[in-house]
Amino acid sequence: MKIKSSLSIAAALSIILLSACSSSSGSSDTTAASSTTDIAASSTDTTDVVKTASWNPTIKISYTDGSINFQPDGIPNHERDAYYAVPNAGVVVPDASTANIIKDPTSAQTYSFDIPSVPVFSSTTTKTSLGSIGVMISGAVLYNPYEGDGTTVAMASNFTITNAAGITASFVDKCAGHPTPGMNGTGGAYHYHGLPNCVTTKVDTTTGPSHIIGIALDGYFIYGANDINGKTVPTSALDECNGITSPTPEYPKGVYHYVLPGTADATSSIGCFHGKVDASQIQAMPNMMPPMPDLAAAAKKLGITETQLKDAFNNKMPPDFSVAAKTLGITEKELMTALGL
Repeated sequence: MKIKSSLSIAAALSIILLSACSSSSGSSDTTAASSTTDIAASSTDTTDVVKTASWNPTIKISYTDGSINFQPDGIPNHERDAYYAVPNAGVVVPDASTANIIKDPTSAQTYSFDIPSVPVFSSTTTKTSLGSIGVMISGAVLYNPYEGDGTTVAMASNFTITNAAGITASFVDKCAGHPTPGMNGTGGAYHYHGLPNCVTTKVDTTTGPSHIIGIALDGYFIYGANDINGKTVPTSALDECNGITSPTPEYPKGVYHYVLPGTADATSSIGCFHGKVDASQIQAMPNMMPPMPDLAAAAKKLGITETQLKDAFNNKMPPDFSVAAKTLGITEKELMTALGL
């Protein structure tokens, strides 16, 4: 399947044509959260604990005064699906009727996060944006609960489809993750939207407490769904950011940390930071849109006007290359070549 021609270019042309159209017309005391004062006072240097966590060896970690630099390549140390369901051209958030299947496009990314070694609790929260919000011990990154529209919860919108070749694929895999579609080399960024059991099984037992499975960009650690006694932490015990102050194996006296509770709603991942965070470290979701085709240049190559070329697409979303080619009296190949595809 040619992602570049079937997905990215159609999406780009959709934007061009749309622009043209618009211009013309808790149950136990171990999980009870502490007060803000207690939380702020509990901030300590995390360097020694970071050094003991079970990080994927591919993650480059370096330490400076007040900061820890993480450079993961984004490829997790657990199995991924061979195929994934991804959006059709022009679709932001797909469902079973607006998706197609591609081979796993996961590719190495260039990440570099400077995370404070002494997190500072803030009474004012910072909303997590689309894109990387934390580094997981697997080597992949964590995203917030939402898909590209900022409102659809990924874990609540999972689906599985089968194509004509009999290949079956899911939108989100069994590890609560998926890659961004690999478009023009900008995609392939594997990430989680919820509790990755493929990660927790490497450091936890089914009945024991959760251990560190990541660190958020504000410096607070990320844990799985269990408290120090191996009991599930109820979402009602978490604050608005999925945070709580309670004992953990690494901090038996208690520490503020985030919990991924294994839910399939907006609590599935971290919705905001309760620690002070450097906005420059919040790396946006990889751009899945390609460079815009130069319609003026394409029209010149075809010996027609740019208006004629736009009219051939009839402002149809997504663009129908076959119909446009017939309208212009040329082959689809000639049209695609003129567009640089």
